[in-house]
Amino acid sequence: MSRSGFYLYHICRLVLGGLFLYSGGIKANSVVDFARDVANYQLLPYAWNYLVAATLPYVEAVAGLLLVINRKVRPAALLLALLTFAFMVALSTVVARGMDIDCGCFNPGQGHTSATMALLRDLGILLLALLTLRLRSRMFSR
Repeated sequence: MSRSGFYLYHICRLVLGGLFLYSGGIKANSVVDFARDVANYQLLPYAWNYLVAATLPYVEAVAGLLLVINRKVRPAALLLALLTFAFMVALSTVVARGMDIDCGCFNPGQGHTSATMALLRDLGILLLALLTLRLRSRMFSR
């Protein structure tokens, strides 16, 4: 792998890890607000909203931390890619149903990010996760 590929891999890994470490930390800090945001999607049974809100932030934060400290990068990036894809599916249902809710992604209970804007942002995050996985496989394929 070229030097530029090496640096790009580490930049992608750190940015992706930092995003999810931050996102998980913010959500974990206000579980009740995040549970309300999860409930606004109207996808899960009522009791599951709080369960998702109480566990998902820690999954995101741990995966982000693993990327930042450069440990278990492949499983962490793959998990975050799958989570991001799931978020995109959930956001797509919101757009398809014509709902106007806050995605709850980075600021639960604070402000409003439309589902369409969150979808576009998540597309970028998904590409970042896939690029991290691709560059990592190139680095260790030799």
